[in-house]
Amino acid sequence: MSDETDFRGDPAEMDLDELREEIRTIDQEIVELIAQRTYVADSIAEVKRQQGLPTTDESQEEAVMERAGENAEQFDVDANLVKAIFRLLIELNKVEQRESR
Repeated sequence: MSDETDFRGDPAEMDLDELREEIRTIDQEIVELIAQRTYVADSIAEVKRQQGLPTTDESQEEAVMERAGENAEQFDVDANLVKAIFRLLIELNKVEQRESR
């Protein structure tokens, strides 16, 4: 991250076990955020189903990918990596939407 204040502690002063605990905490938070995103995506799928809208919305997908790239740049993270993760999330949501119809 570009701003060291985003870390919970100063990595230079943490030992290996503390750093690994930091990773475990971050990993849990990532999974929680994926779960939240999936819940909202499922809600969107239900609204689409009720309104008879198609599962795929390419303009929305493009907007999500653009935001992902911008967020990656903001935090100095590889944009291709972030976009690949978001592409996977989008594809998994589309599979779930198709299966629930």
